[in-house]
Amino acid sequence: MPSRKISRRLLAMTAGMATVTLAACGGSSDDSDPMADVTSNVDCADFEEYGDLDGKSVSVYTSIISPEDQPHIDSYAPFETCTGATVEYEGSRDFEAQLQVRLQAGNPPDVAYIPQPGLIATIADSYPDVIQEVSPAAQSNVDEFYNEAWRTYGSVDETFYGAPLGANAKSFVWYSPTAFSDAGYEIPTTLDELYTLTDQMVADNPDIKPWCAGIESGTATGWPATDWLEDMMLRTAGADVYDQWVAHEIPFDDPAVVTALDEAGKILKNDAYVNGGLGGVESIASTSFGDAGYPIQDGNCFMMRQASFYQAQWPEGTDVSEDGEVFAFYLPGETTEESPLLVGGEFTVAFADRPEVQAFQAYLTSPEWSDVKAQTTGAGWISANSGMDADLLVSPIDRLSYDLLTDEATEVRFDGSDLMPAAVGAGTLWTAMTKWIAPGDSSESVLAEVEASWPSE
Repeated sequence: MPSRKISRRLLAMTAGMATVTLAACGGSSDDSDPMADVTSNVDCADFEEYGDLDGKSVSVYTSIISPEDQPHIDSYAPFETCTGATVEYEGSRDFEAQLQVRLQAGNPPDVAYIPQPGLIATIADSYPDVIQEVSPAAQSNVDEFYNEAWRTYGSVDETFYGAPLGANAKSFVWYSPTAFSDAGYEIPTTLDELYTLTDQMVADNPDIKPWCAGIESGTATGWPATDWLEDMMLRTAGADVYDQWVAHEIPFDDPAVVTALDEAGKILKNDAYVNGGLGGVESIASTSFGDAGYPIQDGNCFMMRQASFYQAQWPEGTDVSEDGEVFAFYLPGETTEESPLLVGGEFTVAFADRPEVQAFQAYLTSPEWSDVKAQTTGAGWISANSGMDADLLVSPIDRLSYDLLTDEATEVRFDGSDLMPAAVGAGTLWTAMTKWIAPGDSSESVLAEVEASWPSE
């Protein structure tokens, strides 16, 4: 999901709040506040490279509003205390539209959190004299701590404008470890094993469907089906063809894309496989993506494909762990040697090159910030920064996601619809995927419609 996807996810999640103290920077813990020691190990020596920024301020503009904004605000405390700078945070529900209004009016923020690479490209094209290249110190951090794909997705015409911030892993299948154990089912390690398992579930359980799914999301209905298509493109066509498709170097309805969508259809358009506890294939279009996994807990289905952030959708008190009520496994590739991973995330873009702005952007790419952010947020947030302390991730799903994101063998690819022109990625593609499910149009016809909608150069 882009801001059109990610911001909806962020607004749906309730992040933990924390009061930050800095024992290493002169603060002290407060026994009356259980979160007072969350950043007690921060060492101001790590901030000396940023220099003395006393009296300076940096403005940050994002789509993240209260109460989800507080963990971000808290995460700035070490930077503020150790450098003397002040970070002024502003979140807006109308971020995407208002950011461009502010840029046009000559009133940009110092830093903006951009939830999709496509918007970075739009801004770079429309405001080339305002957008700034990622600061040298931040670039150094990205080169050292991130998969090289993140630099690619933050770049426009080989100029690096967007430094990675948060991340999420999308290639997951949610399931009940208890139900799998009781039935003697094992986690599949290839796509063929996944299909074999699905068929076994049908044979063993005539009253339970293997899969449940939902793609309803208000005005964004259809986006979960785009993730299915993208995941299958990575698995059946490979990363290179995926890149060509996203960049429109091959037609949107190229035979490779038809094959990928048909592959997703093996599950989503098979009444024997879906939609457990919810109806038939046609019910997928009217089932909220947030509710789609609940039949797993009810015992009406076994599996649902959805991203790591879905952990926030389970009812309060649900045990989300390897041996708990629900957990997730990696959606496997065609072979055990292949590890394609569909990802989403946010990027920081600067509109000023003052030293304090460059220092702040560098801080946001550092392991120090990732460590603090993990503590201030708790479950439901991860970074792709390989230098962060993974032990600070309290959620098993977050730790699994982090392992995949930072594994050198993982072939990371960003959500394709986030990279496409908005009229396609957040428009005709969503509509086409919905029509593909209900009334059940063919893969060829819906992909041809999207191809016809691609903006002319």
